[in-house]
Amino acid sequence: MLLKKLRGGDRRSIGQSNRVVALVLKRPELFSQLLQGLWDSDLLIRMRAADAAEKVSLRRPELLQPFKAKLLRLLDQATQQELRWHLAQMVPRLRLSKRDRVRAVSVLQRQLSDQSSIVKTFAMQALVDLAIGDDALMAEVTKLLITLTKTGTAAMRARGRKLLRQLERNPG
Repeated sequence: MLLKKLRGGDRRSIGQSNRVVALVLKRPELFSQLLQGLWDSDLLIRMRAADAAEKVSLRRPELLQPFKAKLLRLLDQATQQELRWHLAQMVPRLRLSKRDRVRAVSVLQRQLSDQSSIVKTFAMQALVDLAIGDDALMAEVTKLLITLTKTGTAAMRARGRKLLRQLERNPG
């Protein structure tokens, strides 16, 4: 089974995640099996499945679409930081209705107060990614980024400056 390849070791290692990515890219029908790992009882499997799914979805974002409802629910409910930051990377790759976009934005805005700096910075990036092509959201996110570059953690200030420069170069 695919998820067995993600067992063992500790949280500092991605284990065989990259091998799983290569396998799923060759055999996309395995993607649903990989996503099941996001709900596994083993936190290492959850973490590595999220890492692998994010890497696969970077190359094949359409594979995420059949799981949109489950991923949005998990984005809202996940407590494990590795899941939260990988979901923040994946959700903007989904085709979202206006209602789903509002839901995702709300969760990502809450994640800006997360304990994890990585979760916070990926939430910022996700907000920008979701705002592209949505003028109202873009104005809201730009205002938020300006605030975060003044008041956020050092990582958030740095990411905010980078994202604002990105938006200036590519406003939509």
